Amino acid sequence: MRKFSEKINRAVIFAEKAHRGQKRKGSDVSYIVHPLCVAMILSGIGADDDLICSALLHDVVEDCNVSFAEIEKSFGNKAMQLVKEVTEDNKTASWKERKRKAEEKIKEMSNDALLLKSADIIHNTGDLLYDIKQNGESAFSKFNAPKKEKLEHCVRLVSNLEDAWPENPLLSEVQEKRDNLIALS
Repeated sequence: MRKFSEKINRAVIFAEKAHRGQKRKGSDVSYIVHPLCVAMILSGIGADDDLICSALLHDVVEDCNVSFAEIEKSFGNKAMQLVKEVTEDNKTASWKERKRKAEEKIKEMSNDALLLKSADIIHNTGDLLYDIKQNGESAFSKFNAPKKEKLEHCVRLVSNLEDAWPENPLLSEVQEKRDNLIALS
């Protein structure tokens, strides 16, 4: 059984403090649930401490005013670089432009960043699938894009993941979530 390291514990506390008070889009669920779930997915495939820490921290730069320098100082260069690889570059751009760049960025990611991105997609898509089952079509109303664009973005993300690393151990789960999302919508 994998040990829960001091470094991971520090990352959990850091992420919880950074995300404190935030909720998942369109719900009453505390935001910290998302990075915890992403970390659990990666832990389940035997990810190392740096990858698990990056999962816990993957949204703190985009959403919490935390700098890459703060992550590097507290968790090291590898964890910081992984967070950097999956962080959107320009939050002020339109939804469409940000997502196009995120899709393109996949082609240049390291395998560890692809694992992180895959786990992020698995949890986000699973969350959306649950929301659709609970609330039907209104589940899409919480997004800054129409349903069709959101689904097309998901398909392109998965396609780019397939092209970038066909041996990705999380790829089949990502593909399954995408297929379930398409079938339900």
